[in-house]
Parts: sequence; C-alpha cells; structure tokens
Amino acid sequence: MKRLSVKKDASCMACLECQRACSEAFFKEFSCEKSCIQILQKDGVSKPAVCVQCGKCAKVCEAGAITQNPKGVYMINKKLCTGCGKCKEACPFGVIVKTEDSETASKCIACGICVKVCPTSVLEIVEK
Repeated sequence: MKRLSVKKDASCMACLECQRACSEAFFKEFSCEKSCIQILQKDGVSKPAVCVQCGKCAKVCEAGAITQNPKGVYMINKKLCTGCGKCKEACPFGVIVKTEDSETASKCIACGICVKVCPTSVLEIVEK
C-alpha cells in the first residue's frame, strides 16, 4: 500500500511549501484551503495532517466515486463524484478538499509532490 507519511520526530517549520505545491499542482493556484495536506498547530508545534488511505471516505460515498487502486490509494473519479461533501465530513484527518467553488471533491493521491518540496524532509511516501 502506497501512502504519504509524516516522519516520526521530524520537525515541521510550517513553511507551507507542501500546501503550495499540492494546491498549485491540482488547482493552479496557491490556496491552503485547496491543499490535500494541512498544517496543524498544537501547543506551538506544527505538524502536517495527511491522508493515511483509511478508506472512510469511500465507505460514505453514495455515488461510488471513491475506489482503491491496486497500490492501495483511494482515488476520486471526478466523473462520478456528485460533490455532496460526505467524504469531506467523514475524513478523520480533515484532508479531503471540497470548496464551494469546486464541483467535486479532491484528496491526496500519494503523488509525492509535497515530499519533493519539503525543506526539512518531514514527509515521505511509504509502501506498506
């Protein structure tokens, strides 16, 4: 199973380069709201929130638009997605993107673009 992971004990400096790379790659603009990775702040510490490919989004998708590919990555079929937002509500990590100006939802596809731009190497793509 392929997924994006946060390295244990790695230090995120909240530079937002991961969010920039993600939103620009898929939405052609820098928008933290449109990024499939989020930076959370807790007790003054920054930590990326990432999709762990748990499949909870797929379970609630009534249109059957979210399916798991052979590498274990859950993908959203934009042609089947109705934009209801139930997947966003079901995501325990808050990393499914569904903005008012987008017709369909988006989620991490473990492409690794965020990994490449992270200056502190906090992120990695792992195979499990």
